[in-house]
This record gives sequence, structure tokens and C-alpha cells, in this order.
Amino acid sequence: MPPQPAPTPTRRAVTQLDHRLEAVTGHDIDTLWAYRDRGALDEPHTQLVDRHRTLANAQIGVTFYLKLLNRLTSGEFPVDGALFVRIDRTVDQLEEAANARDAAAQEVLAALEPIEAAAAASTSDEGRLSTDDRAALLAIAGGAKLHEHLLTGRLSVTAFSGTRIPYPQMQQLERAGLTVRDTSHPVHAGQPVSLTDAGRAALLDARRTPAMHAPTSPARPGAPPSTPAKRR
Repeated sequence: MPPQPAPTPTRRAVTQLDHRLEAVTGHDIDTLWAYRDRGALDEPHTQLVDRHRTLANAQIGVTFYLKLLNRLTSGEFPVDGALFVRIDRTVDQLEEAANARDAAAQEVLAALEPIEAAAAASTSDEGRLSTDDRAALLAIAGGAKLHEHLLTGRLSVTAFSGTRIPYPQMQQLERAGLTVRDTSHPVHAGQPVSLTDAGRAALLDARRTPAMHAPTSPARPGAPPSTPAKRR
């Protein structure tokens, strides 16, 4: 009998909690992961994404062992004692992977539910970002500097991505407490500009949908619940 195949790299696994993260943030999962890597998330959302990544990795394990079990019972291999041993071992591994996934899902829920509650309690549209301000914050999240031209004295903000942000707009964001400058650097040499925690939160809120509750949809017959059930 051939050896047990090793897991192969796969795309990001879909989890049972993806729709709730997307509903409360207004971003798809891939965007949230990208924001996390760029440091554009505040601490609660950073923790949420980190835990979601753990859940997605755990889901990959469940999928792998489930596919292996399906292969072992497909009739591809001779039905003998060695097959029964492999099936028993795979069932145990699948159970362990499912337990790890369920534990990871509980960790995601612990980080997600306070964010959902805060979003549901916030019904005011005041302070929502304009499209231009959101684009500016996104650019600043990747790194930016405020420069002063030595000859003209004109101030300009340039993001590391090459995006130029009008200085009056940067001042407005700074007054709103969304950005901050590192004044330990002289302006002519370039003062680093970064997002504050409020700026990171506002960046997420800009894409948040009006209905902040997690969407519910009628369950299909035989479909598993959206939240992990405890294994007996």
C-alpha cells in the first residue's frame, strides 16, 4: 500500500465564520489579511484576524484528513487488515483535526463577538470617511512622509506607494486624530506619517455595511450549524 500522502499547499480555506467577519468589517477575508500584514488594523481587529488565520489553517487539516478518508474508502485499495488500520488511524486524525478547528473557532468568536456588539451599538453615520480620506489613509498605512521643499517651502505628503496626498487633507486627518507625524525628524528631511489607532479603526469602519449584525440565512436541510458544535 502506498505511503500516506503529505498535505499539499492549498488556497486559503473557507471557514464557517468568514461571513461574520466580512459582515462586521465590510471587507472580504483576503482584504482583512492584507490589512493585517500592512499593519493597518487596530489591536482588536489584528487579534481577530490572527485567530481567524489559525482557524483557516485548522480547517485545512480537517479537509485533508476527510479527503484521505474518502480515498481510503473509495475502493482504490485492497480491503485487508492494513486498510482497516489506515482507516482507523485516519479517523482518529480527522477527529483531532476537527477538535483543533472547533477550539480555534471558539477563539475567533471570543474576539469577534465584542466587535459585533460594538458595531451593533454604533448607529450614527457621523465621522464616516469620504472616499478620498479612505484612500489617503490606505496610502498612509503603507508608509508616508511629509516633506518641505527647500526652495519653495511648500509642504507635500508622499506615500511609499508613490501616492501624493494634499497637505490640507493631511492636516484635516491629523486634526481628526487619524494620523500622526514623527516630529523628531526635521520636515526638510521628511517626517514619517502613520495612522493612529483611531485611524485604523476609521479605515475599517469606512467599509462597514449599514446592517452590522451577522447575516442569517435559512439553513439547508442537513446543513451543519454556522457555529461549531461540541464533539461528544
